[in-house]
Amino acid sequence: MATFLVLTLLTLWSFSSPVQAEIFTSIGQMTDLIFAERELVQSLKEYIEAEELKLEAVKSWADKLDLLTRASTSDPEGFLAHPVNAYKLMKRLNTEWSELESLVLQDPSDGFISNMSVHRQYFPDEEDEKGAAKALLRLQDTYKLDSESFSKGKLPGVRYNAELTVDDCFDMGKLAYNENDYYHSVLWMQQALRQMDSGEDAKTLKADILDYLSYSVYQMGDLPRAIELTRRLVAIDPSHQRAGTNLRYFERLLSKELRDLGRSQQEPADERPIQLDTYERPKDYLPEREVYEALCRGEGVKMTPKRLSRLFCRYQDGNRNPRLLLKPMKEEDEWDSPHIVRFLEALSDEEIEKIKELAKPNLARATVRDPNTGVLTVAHYRVSKSAWLEGEDDPVIARVNQRIEDVTGLSVNTAELLQVANYGVGGQYEPHYDFSRVRPLCKSSGIDVEAGGATVFPDFGAAIWPRKGTAVFWYNLFKSGEGDYRTRHAACPVLVGSKWVSNKWIHERGQEFRRPCGLTEVD
Repeated sequence: MATFLVLTLLTLWSFSSPVQAEIFTSIGQMTDLIFAERELVQSLKEYIEAEELKLEAVKSWADKLDLLTRASTSDPEGFLAHPVNAYKLMKRLNTEWSELESLVLQDPSDGFISNMSVHRQYFPDEEDEKGAAKALLRLQDTYKLDSESFSKGKLPGVRYNAELTVDDCFDMGKLAYNENDYYHSVLWMQQALRQMDSGEDAKTLKADILDYLSYSVYQMGDLPRAIELTRRLVAIDPSHQRAGTNLRYFERLLSKELRDLGRSQQEPADERPIQLDTYERPKDYLPEREVYEALCRGEGVKMTPKRLSRLFCRYQDGNRNPRLLLKPMKEEDEWDSPHIVRFLEALSDEEIEKIKELAKPNLARATVRDPNTGVLTVAHYRVSKSAWLEGEDDPVIARVNQRIEDVTGLSVNTAELLQVANYGVGGQYEPHYDFSRVRPLCKSSGIDVEAGGATVFPDFGAAIWPRKGTAVFWYNLFKSGEGDYRTRHAACPVLVGSKWVSNKWIHERGQEFRRPCGLTEVD
């Protein structure tokens, strides 16, 4: 018999201690970069001010000497006939020009460069930039966001406007192209081209956009459009290294296709802009991808009137537990079978902040166990950072552990430590089981973000939406100890907001008298 519970609780913005690698996987650690960037901007402004003062001093010297040399060069002998002028010429050339040289050689950038060096060790690396870009592609797929809306920052629940430039869109498309992801390369190169054609300035050349776009379209199997785009490229740059060769190759391929089909003339290329539904998104390794992502969008949830009629709310006193008698926990049903409940006001705002404070210094990339080797490793389908807290770390953790035991009626003596997870850009955990033959468990979750971040169950079509300070609880094992395979679930990508989750897994060992074994496998 195995039990397992996870408490998913918090979501606020705040900053933490110095960050390490894989910064994009934790919003909590990324907030440090905001403050570091602010400090660098202030340092940059101080540098600019110092440079301006230096240039003003040099300009003052230049203006003064300009007037003096005009007078001296108009009548050199007459000018030097005055002994003071002769003396001051010696002084200027021996002393004052040396002072000017020193002034010009002064480098006000030293302070800024030193500050940059201090912060640079905590800056994101190339993998962070790639990870963040891939996260945007993941959000685009999951929530069916067209590139134009995404580029213009039109996202649900946003508080701050943010737009992508032509160069940003080009970089997104280029990253996808280099990963052989021609589907997303087409979407973002098309968006870069659309924004450039509308008059937006860019460092990127139109020829480069058309080069990547035409070949990506070809890889998606659209030869007529690939030919049309390549012709545009040749018109812009007739000497382009690949364009002419590609054009002849594409035209030969299309002619062969037409001959094979018994046709002599090709249909004109589709003039409609390339959108999400223009080409079919390639299939991947996840069999329930479409169901999972639909649930993340709130589509396909199988909440029927009959099921809804079986859901209730109640006050939970833990079978007259002394700690819950005066203030019972508010409990409401989220799903009937398997039974999923939510505990309201499970954590106070003060407790949430304390848990985040304790977790931040220890956040590290969340791992999964490799099914082949059994070794813990990072995976692209789990994007977050986590830390583990013990009851001895702080009275708040001990109090939370006790509260979990009180409301569930289960012993936490054999439970795992309290896990605190923070999700980064597009943070997610794709469909998975929390139990195994070696370590069966039961689970809970719950949080609060502006958009996205739901916990979904593809098997029975449930979506549990995050709400700050609440905890969601379910068993992922039957009383017999057999795993309940219906509880395969996923943490949807966070679209807008910062998602913090506290999890507590309670093992079956130690629950023999609190949750007795069932008589059949599905009890």
